[in-house]
Amino acid sequence: MPATRTSDHAKKILIVGGGYVGMYTALRLQKKLRGDLRRGDVTITVVDPQSYMTYQPFLPEAAAGNIEPRHVVTPLRKVLKRCTIVNGHVTRIDHAEHRVTVRPAGADLAGEKQREFAYDQLVVAAGSISRTLPIPGLAECGIGFKTVEEAIFLRNHVLHQLDIASAIDDEAARRRALTFVFVGGGFAGVEALAELEDLSRDAVKWYPTIDQSELRWMLVEAADRILPEVGPEMGKWTVEALRRRGIEVRLETLLKSAESRHIVLSDGEEFDAGTLVWTAGVKANPVVRDSDLPIDGKGRIRATAELTVDGLDGVYTAGDNAAVPDLTKPGEFCAPNAQHAVRQAKVLADNIVRDLREKPRKPYKHAYVGSVAGLGLHKGVANVYGIKLRGVLAWFMHRTYHLSRVPTVNRKMRVTADWTLALFFRREIVSLGALERPRQEFELAAGRRHDD
Repeated sequence: MPATRTSDHAKKILIVGGGYVGMYTALRLQKKLRGDLRRGDVTITVVDPQSYMTYQPFLPEAAAGNIEPRHVVTPLRKVLKRCTIVNGHVTRIDHAEHRVTVRPAGADLAGEKQREFAYDQLVVAAGSISRTLPIPGLAECGIGFKTVEEAIFLRNHVLHQLDIASAIDDEAARRRALTFVFVGGGFAGVEALAELEDLSRDAVKWYPTIDQSELRWMLVEAADRILPEVGPEMGKWTVEALRRRGIEVRLETLLKSAESRHIVLSDGEEFDAGTLVWTAGVKANPVVRDSDLPIDGKGRIRATAELTVDGLDGVYTAGDNAAVPDLTKPGEFCAPNAQHAVRQAKVLADNIVRDLREKPRKPYKHAYVGSVAGLGLHKGVANVYGIKLRGVLAWFMHRTYHLSRVPTVNRKMRVTADWTLALFFRREIVSLGALERPRQEFELAAGRRHDD
């Protein structure tokens, strides 16, 4: 797209984060402010470490091989054509000076350690990161499930564990390779475990030396139920459905240690596991702590119902890093999920435009309509507007709903094509774990030892 001439008095809108809130806010702003952008009266800059937005509800299907991983991400530069995209980590937000400090991608190679961006209006949509606990061994052998990179790694890792088990005779080593532990009974943990367990069932058919009964899948949850978003009844049904598949569900149980992949649970059981996935909650991106913005006890930015930062002018926030009042439930805050984030982005963008036009803002108000979850191929659970579904109908609703929410027609068509091809061809069971070490073969050719 041709460069737009910027006037000296242009209003600078800076968006920290290119996830749900960041991308959808920028998308709506470039539509609402098309004329202002063309005249150079407004500029929009989006800062994010990645050059794409990830549609996280489809990560489990990407991990299971039902969807091509590149089809669950949306390139920011292709979607936000009227915005400037800066890839880098925000290290400091200084609202008193109306400046944001960014460590750009490739800073070490370029010798440019930091850049500063001035703004007139700031949107803080940095999202969240995994919330971990000081459990021995967790940092060394655990992995989260929030990014497409983690989803790809887990797919390759699970299949590689089957390769390992089929190639060795040592019983202890085989048990370790074929034991998979997921900690956290929310959407991320349950859906990831269910999809990957489904994948392993398909894959093990091609491993004659591995019996399906040797696979051990376990879900560990500290609370007395899983999937609280779908309600107690459907959460209980999900536990029963997982157990019927041979998946062990440990409720009211904690992970105490994972040193050297030796799992110790609070109920006293100990065993080795080749895979440990941690999905036990999220916390606001720590960049909000490195700022002069007001935060609450959970590290979230204190927001108003109009999605402005409490007590400050020209600063807006929403999504996982914000404590947004839920006007449908006085005294409570909006849940950190995609359903709220996408809708909040629309109101947030509109309120920025209203401020530019000197019009009154509108508050964000949305009643939670329910949730859907996929539990593997043709299996799901749903509670929408009080209507409870399970099995194939819930799975179909899960796919239909999320397909309607995937940004851009391009991505909708690609996901649909993936699903259509899956009707006629069996999914691939190849592990591409070497992707993590792309130079290994070349180093070997060059005579370099890998234990150096």
